[in-house]
Amino acid sequence: MADGERQTAERAYASVVETHLTRNYLAHLGHGLLGQTGFRLLNAPTFLPAYILLLSGGSNIAVGGVLSLQALGMVLTPMVSANLIEHRPRVLPVGLRTGAAMRLMILCIAASGLLLPTNVALWAIGLFMFGFGLFMGMQGVIFNFLMSKVIPVSKRGRLTGLRNFLAGVTAAAVAWAAGEFLLGETPTVAGYSWTFVLAFVLTSVGLSMLLFVREPEPPNLRPRTALIRRLGEIPALLREDRAFSLYVMARAMATMGRMAAPFYILFAGMAIGLTGQVLGTLTMAFTLAGTFSNLAWGALADRHGFRLALLVSIGLWIIATLALMASSGLLATTLVFIGIGAAFQGFQQSAMNLTLEFGERDELPMRIALANTASEMAGTLGPLLGGILAAALGYHAVFAASIGFLGIGGWMLIHHVPEPRYRVVSLDPQDPNRRA
Repeated sequence: MADGERQTAERAYASVVETHLTRNYLAHLGHGLLGQTGFRLLNAPTFLPAYILLLSGGSNIAVGGVLSLQALGMVLTPMVSANLIEHRPRVLPVGLRTGAAMRLMILCIAASGLLLPTNVALWAIGLFMFGFGLFMGMQGVIFNFLMSKVIPVSKRGRLTGLRNFLAGVTAAAVAWAAGEFLLGETPTVAGYSWTFVLAFVLTSVGLSMLLFVREPEPPNLRPRTALIRRLGEIPALLREDRAFSLYVMARAMATMGRMAAPFYILFAGMAIGLTGQVLGTLTMAFTLAGTFSNLAWGALADRHGFRLALLVSIGLWIIATLALMASSGLLATTLVFIGIGAAFQGFQQSAMNLTLEFGERDELPMRIALANTASEMAGTLGPLLGGILAAALGYHAVFAASIGFLGIGGWMLIHHVPEPRYRVVSLDPQDPNRRA
């Protein structure tokens, strides 16, 4: 396509995006509000680690191992997902099917605790967490690419900030109610299971919001390519964009810091106990912190870029982890979980959106897949390594290793990854720094 024709086609595409922007914005807002409310019940570093600890009879290695299975699943599917959608004019139908399968895994996790003996339930939950990770790895590519098609980059920070803010308010209330009424003073397997049934219902209603999205067809698409051949093109893609390659490495290194996440609540529980009220309070603090901080993360990113927001979130994560090591009592621990919650949300929001700003639109699914795969490889090793360190050397060793990985990732971002939003746009197809 000649440059003039391409520019005309891009203007027509942008016009369609603008026409449906309000509708698509509200649909993504509703999807994120209900979906993230449910997912935070499962992914918050409180309920699930405590649940696995209960089922396993107190095994830190089991906690790290089961959570590593989720991350392992997320490693295996992003490339498949990118290859599945990058030649399609519309990706939403694939996303709806994948999202439904992902939510089915949540229902199976809940049913395992209600229907199976304890020792069998632990193995079943590990299996379904692996399945959850498989579909989550696909969804991470599909829905991020969908958002990049229908929401302009200048509005993504506000959308994700507002979406996460509203989801956090709802999730905090739901987490408190689950801790108070479903788990109670002495949490049981059934109480945790009903909490995850609630997560299934909320995420399913959230998925239905995407039925209102109007997805435009882009003016240019990649030809359909066999997966093996597409994987063979990855080294060239990484060589052509050194900044993106270094970003992927830095993000993966910082993600290794997530090894400590399952053990925050277990460390706190040694001093203050793991009653339903404590779990509900700390989960509420974690989610509310992410909620209110998301408005700040979104505003910071829209003004100065997601790279700076990512760096600030890493710094806050390090400070909060250090504070947890020195804290005691429910009040101090709650304040620490506020810092951890804000840092988690800042890291997740910034890393996701920063990936969308590298490269051209037709290469974006594979770039998302590459970044997510590298990140989740670290996410697979992290909890497993954390469980081994916790069993052998104690929780402080886990936290120290986590801080080290976060620091290395932050250093790489500062010194080797420029802000992609301000890179020069080029129409030369031979220019390795060319962007859409």
